[in-house]
Amino acid sequence: MFNRNRLINQLKSQPFWDVIIIGGGATGLGIALDCATRNYKTLLLEQVDFAKGTSSRSTKLVHGGVRYLAQGNIDLVKEALYERGLMLKNASHIVSKQSFIIPNYKWWDNLLYTIGLKVYDFLAGKLSFGKSVRISKNETQLRLQTIKEENLKGGVVYQDGQFDDSRLAINLAQSAIEHGATVLNHFKVEQLLKNEKGIICGVVAKDAETYITYTLNAKLVINATGVFTDNVLKMDDARAKNIIRPSQGVHLVLDKSFLPGKDAIMIPKTEDGRVLFLVPWHHRVLVGTTDTLLESHSLEPRALKKEVDFILSAANKYLKKTISKKDVLSVFVGLRPLAAPKNKAEKTKEISRSHKIIVSNSGLITITGGKWTTYRRMAQDTLSKAIEIGKLPNVPCKTKDLLIHGANGVIDKPDHLSIYGTDRKAIKELINEFPEWGKKLHPRLEFLKAEVIWAVRNEMARTIEDVLARRVRILFLDAKAALEIAPQVATILGKELNKNKDWELEQIASFTKTASHYLI
Repeated sequence: MFNRNRLINQLKSQPFWDVIIIGGGATGLGIALDCATRNYKTLLLEQVDFAKGTSSRSTKLVHGGVRYLAQGNIDLVKEALYERGLMLKNASHIVSKQSFIIPNYKWWDNLLYTIGLKVYDFLAGKLSFGKSVRISKNETQLRLQTIKEENLKGGVVYQDGQFDDSRLAINLAQSAIEHGATVLNHFKVEQLLKNEKGIICGVVAKDAETYITYTLNAKLVINATGVFTDNVLKMDDARAKNIIRPSQGVHLVLDKSFLPGKDAIMIPKTEDGRVLFLVPWHHRVLVGTTDTLLESHSLEPRALKKEVDFILSAANKYLKKTISKKDVLSVFVGLRPLAAPKNKAEKTKEISRSHKIIVSNSGLITITGGKWTTYRRMAQDTLSKAIEIGKLPNVPCKTKDLLIHGANGVIDKPDHLSIYGTDRKAIKELINEFPEWGKKLHPRLEFLKAEVIWAVRNEMARTIEDVLARRVRILFLDAKAALEIAPQVATILGKELNKNKDWELEQIASFTKTASHYLI
């Protein structure tokens, strides 16, 4: 079902599509799944790999946004908390509840955050993840063993969600295919087609592997390209003004010893007014983030020295176990597609994170903004707009109670393979059939050779980076280890994809260049 040749053959056999979606991140994949479940003939094209950009580089939170509450954006928080509840229900193998502790060093803060988080609880309604509670200094120290104790007054515990972003993206792609969509990565849209009235009626796209170009016709084209939104708008109209200003967010990954318990830490206000999170993730600790406006965007953004220094400095103010640069296992950078500020004084944290839907004169629909937690609602709103302007027949949305590929409703997670949900059993069967595939890829990591095989055969991985960045996540968890196992992964891929030694060497060289961005 997930075979690339079979999916490409569908391009040849399907002369006309109801919807073509450009962009394979959270937004595009959510739209593809929504379209497919409404029985629209659906095609999604992603220029590199699913979740290659922003959608694999989040803080791994499924949340309403405590800081949006502080800004008074009640509607956004309420919507996100509702969607958070649906994500847990529909993707229980990937999304889980996570307790966060706000350590307080002033009595006034203790009271302030307790009241604020009670509002957060209330807004969650029936889909609440649990009530927030105030805890003593002793309990805060017991639960956060590495927290600085001087002047500590206590803490406030609240419940939110945590997930693996690119794993969910892959499962959304699989779900869309299972419901009849054609979903392709490594397939770049190069041109928008227009009829004699100037209305968009399709795209020209090139397969990055074969370099074959396809002319594809459709009723509707949706631009869901995140930080690349303006590129597509300029394809439509060369005079179009930029509506996106990318903002860069940096995250550091550390050994679990820096936060040994089960709780995450949320620092609500750093020196420059930003929020800092320390979150347990895949038996490591994720620390971030920054918010730096950029003039331009790229597929592989790089962390600035001042951003790394800021995170280390901010975290070290609260931890008694000092973090240095040598402790960083990986550094990754995501770009947020923010609305371009109206004036230079406007700060990124003040720009609305709610999504916006734009309809161009050509009929192109563009969806921008938003966040992972609201991906499903963003898709629903986009298709509601398409129906409203007469581009699609009126079919009701079906994704509210739709289980995502791999979901089985079971919360119990016995090992790291649990993130595959119902596919875990099939991976175990692969290992039973070929015990060699049950061996670890790297001695200090938990990941197995079988996961590489599975990624190629069932998750549309085509490159070393596809596997180690977005299927198995090793690049994000331990960049040095990822570099060390790249040749081994290239050999497995070469055999599975029937590639020669030159291809393997090219892959290793390309991955080595990319992985260098994840090292300090």
